[in-house]
Amino acid sequence: MSKEDLLLLDFWVSPFCMRVKIALAEKGLNYESKEEDLFGGKSELLLKSNPVYQKVPVLLHNGKPLNESAIIVGYIDEKWPSPPLLPACAYGRSQARFWADYIDKKLFDATCTVWRSTGEAVEVAKKDFIEVLKVLEEALGEKKFFGGETFGFVDIVAIPMASWFYASEKFGNFTVEAECPKLSAWIKRSMQRESVAKALPDPEKVYDFVVMFRKMQGIE
Repeated sequence: MSKEDLLLLDFWVSPFCMRVKIALAEKGLNYESKEEDLFGGKSELLLKSNPVYQKVPVLLHNGKPLNESAIIVGYIDEKWPSPPLLPACAYGRSQARFWADYIDKKLFDATCTVWRSTGEAVEVAKKDFIEVLKVLEEALGEKKFFGGETFGFVDIVAIPMASWFYASEKFGNFTVEAECPKLSAWIKRSMQRESVAKALPDPEKVYDFVVMFRKMQGIE
């Protein structure tokens, strides 16, 4: 167990914060978590620690701030190399980073566009979302996890998004399991890990948050 001073600036429903929590748990690291009020007013510590984006997550390691979830997960893996989250070979690591980049660029936006849309736009958003999922399902192939037999970097980057899928399914009137059965099986497999089960909120609570957020945004 680590005696390092680790503080996570967190927001319970953020899949990006969930990534950091999973990575820390996979390494067996103890940390303190501070919940941010992103609607009522961000803390001075957050604004000071991430002046460029002013977003969570921020991980403070011995007072030094780290920003952007995929970068933080990479830092955790470099700083505490056992057990490794990235493959041993350079090619494997580059492939993992490629898919993490794809997930960052495509998956969360595609997930949210479904529940942000109204009318005929919902069908278009749903089609786009399913296309992204099918690309990921093809990348997964017959493997247990994205990196092979062991849960690793790409799984940590991707799995928190699954807590938001239920909201998209409800608003889009479809199921991920019916569209992408192999990806759905990977979600269930990943959820059996203690690190994931503890970090991800109940999808029903995420759905309730989405309903509230839609009202705040005036989406009906």
